Amino acid sequence: MENSNSNNNNQQFQNQTAQGQQPVQSSVQNTQPQQMQQQNQQAQQSNGSQQGVATANSQAVRPGDVTAAGNTSVRPGVPYNPFLVPVPPVPTQEGPMGIKYDFNDGARVLLPKGRWHVQLEDAESDNIIFACDTAEGWVLSTKKYYVKFRIKVWIIGETEPVLNHTLDLKNRYVQINFPVGTIGDIVGWMTYAVRFAEKHKCATEFTMSKQLSEVFAEQYPGIIFTPLPDGKPKFQKPYATYRMGLFFRGDTTCQPIDFRQVGLHRTAGYILGVDPREEAPKVKLGNPRTIKERYVVIATKSSSQAKYWNNGGGWEQVVGYLKSIGYRVLCIDRDAVTGFGFVWNRMPHDAEDFTGNRPLQERIALMEHADFFVGLSSGLSWLAWCAKRPVVLISGFTLPICEYYTPYRVYSSHGCMGCWDNVNENFDHYDFFWCPKHKNTDRQYECTRLITGKQVIGHINRLMKDNNLMRPSDGRPVDAPV
Repeated sequence: MENSNSNNNNQQFQNQTAQGQQPVQSSVQNTQPQQMQQQNQQAQQSNGSQQGVATANSQAVRPGDVTAAGNTSVRPGVPYNPFLVPVPPVPTQEGPMGIKYDFNDGARVLLPKGRWHVQLEDAESDNIIFACDTAEGWVLSTKKYYVKFRIKVWIIGETEPVLNHTLDLKNRYVQINFPVGTIGDIVGWMTYAVRFAEKHKCATEFTMSKQLSEVFAEQYPGIIFTPLPDGKPKFQKPYATYRMGLFFRGDTTCQPIDFRQVGLHRTAGYILGVDPREEAPKVKLGNPRTIKERYVVIATKSSSQAKYWNNGGGWEQVVGYLKSIGYRVLCIDRDAVTGFGFVWNRMPHDAEDFTGNRPLQERIALMEHADFFVGLSSGLSWLAWCAKRPVVLISGFTLPICEYYTPYRVYSSHGCMGCWDNVNENFDHYDFFWCPKHKNTDRQYECTRLITGKQVIGHINRLMKDNNLMRPSDGRPVDAPV
């Protein structure tokens, strides 16, 4: 546990747990209340800087918290994050004798003047996870993910605690913060946040980007959606707050398991302590069909070069094949051209241009009536999952565990692959050309260069056969002789 101090008087305590084990040793530091908030922020910023963890400090964000969005190798100062909602500066719950506490970004206890013994427990196991003697000041849990905390506070010398409170979220105000603007992350985490609200029967507010709030709000009427950055959170004094995110460099402060070991989406289940099995969140379906002909939707863009299909002729070959069997091919990326420096990625020449900064619901409507979707490990592929379309997903920098399951996941095992999910590698959000092992060599991005057009077409044919999709050109099976 962490506890800020103005005088660096550290004492170490070891306490027997209910099982006779030793809890984690933690330093205890005391401070005056008027100094506490500023010093707590400074201490947390330092902790986040060492670990590369954005939400160790609830008042600031490090770029390493979010999925790739950087397009430069320049490393400026920490950018402002419009999607990050700071927790209240003072605990929101009133305890006896002037003690304040809550569970916003972990367990928090603010103590008035006195001589106190504080104990934080895991109520599910009865393990004592931290204990100390302290004067006035703060006690903060190190762990920021869901733990069923029990807070106990004694006046030193007395046998019964003056505060004995176990976390109980039922009918409480709870915020779940989605502190990124990226599509795929929020889509992937959404189901787990809904499960959390349903499990605990709490009054729940989701704060997230406006474009995703517009997609989900009508589908989950029992949850308050606050669109950011323009909206203002409704719960000003929440009982508890939980923050979604991908926390890098092996952090287990904000997530119980490194997300690279469990998958981009399933990590939210572990952060919130709910069933980690995947399930696509609900979006508005039943949209009218606007294109008469049969078509396929593709998305070819992403936020860093490692995520692209870096086989120079792959997309052209796939689009050519789809058109040869009678499909219209619609490219629905936001941008027709993206890149950085001397590398620019353009939509396939023979695809129809449906790009543009359109509402996500328009893209969902197009996906809904497509025969299938072909894309990368990026946001639109996650939306296609919500639209209940068969998906051919092409990726080499991730392992298949990173994304939701599709039987048409395309990768190559003939070269380097899976750097994103390698716990020995740390993604660089500021390097658009990140390739941790082979950058500036002839092996750079071989993870997707070795995925060929023929290989992707093979998955397409299998998808069509599995789903009884005939060739639009002649109504014959895809494996019938041409």
